[in-house]
Amino acid sequence: MRVILDAMGGDNAPAEILKGAAWAVKELAVEVTAVGDEQKILATAKTENIDLSGIEVVHASEIIEMCDDPTKAIRHKKDSSMVVGLRLLAEGKGDAFVSAGSTGALLSGATLITKRMKGVKRAAIATVIPGRDQAYLLLDSGANVECPAEMLDCFATMGSVYAEKVLGRPSPKVALVNNGAEESKGTPIYVAAHAMMKENKSIHFIGNIEPREVPTGAADVVVCDGFTGNVILKLTEGLAKFFTGELKKIMFKNLGTKLAALTLKSGVREFKAKLDADEYGGAPLLGISKVVIKAHGSSNAKAIKNAIRQAKTCCENGMIEAIEKNMHNAQEKAAESET
Repeated sequence: MRVILDAMGGDNAPAEILKGAAWAVKELAVEVTAVGDEQKILATAKTENIDLSGIEVVHASEIIEMCDDPTKAIRHKKDSSMVVGLRLLAEGKGDAFVSAGSTGALLSGATLITKRMKGVKRAAIATVIPGRDQAYLLLDSGANVECPAEMLDCFATMGSVYAEKVLGRPSPKVALVNNGAEESKGTPIYVAAHAMMKENKSIHFIGNIEPREVPTGAADVVVCDGFTGNVILKLTEGLAKFFTGELKKIMFKNLGTKLAALTLKSGVREFKAKLDADEYGGAPLLGISKVVIKAHGSSNAKAIKNAIRQAKTCCENGMIEAIEKNMHNAQEKAAESET
């Protein structure tokens, strides 16, 4: 298993990226191709005392910055770490690609270089988010602001496969975000999407889910357009920081609360671990013909290691092949219904 890694993408590149890669090589039995400025990578490894055993370095002279226009950067910065890495993936010189760089550029690059699956109009960003009872998969969480009903139905199929193959959820429950549980709720697009998902035999559709029910983990897969998904994602991140911050203030307010905090220490640790996004590593771009994982821009070594683990699991469990099979079956059924 060889994972191609954008060594220059993200706020903490290349040090944390290389630390995560070395950790993954040691713990996950994978080989890593680190793409980026070779001189800087080797110098960083020496300064940070990072063991590069099992890590091949491929030189790329350019970096796609967060401020760059995504499509222009992919087209013009042809020797950037992201473009070179995606090209290696497309050429079959690795099994998966991981980057903490620009989300827009990665989405554009994966679409233009690695290509989408047949039958998929737009790739979706699928983010695993902690929930009360269990984590859930949210898609689209930011790639497509507006989505027709057919696209939302496609997201449901792809998300269901990911939840089963990677998250280990048998017959995952799929829900559509809406402002009410009734089938008639929502915009015309969401009403049409509900009707399509209800007839989709590839998924276990449980109907609409209201936003207040999303954090409970009542559904394994939560489907919505990218605008709504990104709002849910960022609101969840903000509330998590708010609650943990307020909890800390309460527990260290005075001597009495500090003593009480000692009895709650293990529970608080478990609560913080549940909210730790680094445990999940990154978000897959579902709909791309190869495994592509988008790690958070501020990823540390732990997050990068887990993003590589996630990529490995996707490959080992045949996620791409399973999605392609389901999409093919859905197209055949649609053609039959038309005739």
